[in-house]
Amino acid sequence: MSDSPESMTAPTPVVSLDDKLALVKRKFAKDSHIEVDQALFRQDTLKAVLFVCPAKVYELNEETGECLVNFENCLECGTCQVAAREYVKWDNPQGGFGVSYALG
Repeated sequence: MSDSPESMTAPTPVVSLDDKLALVKRKFAKDSHIEVDQALFRQDTLKAVLFVCPAKVYELNEETGECLVNFENCLECGTCQVAAREYVKWDNPQGGFGVSYALG
């Protein structure tokens, strides 16, 4: 990296969240490391877990009212445990599976 005046004043490139997520390496396990208690999910009027997950792991099934879990998208950030610990059971993925970050 150059310490020239031009490099210090150059605008920082804007990188979309999707582009950043593409840098995450994943090794998928066969079984999900996330479980949702559907009865408690239905009782939650806010259903914040549908909106706070940066990787869109949780999705509402409009027909059944259940929470679908796309565990393959999980970034293991723990946001779901802050928003919905009452009905989301999250464990670390099975050994050797999960995410690894290319830049840290």
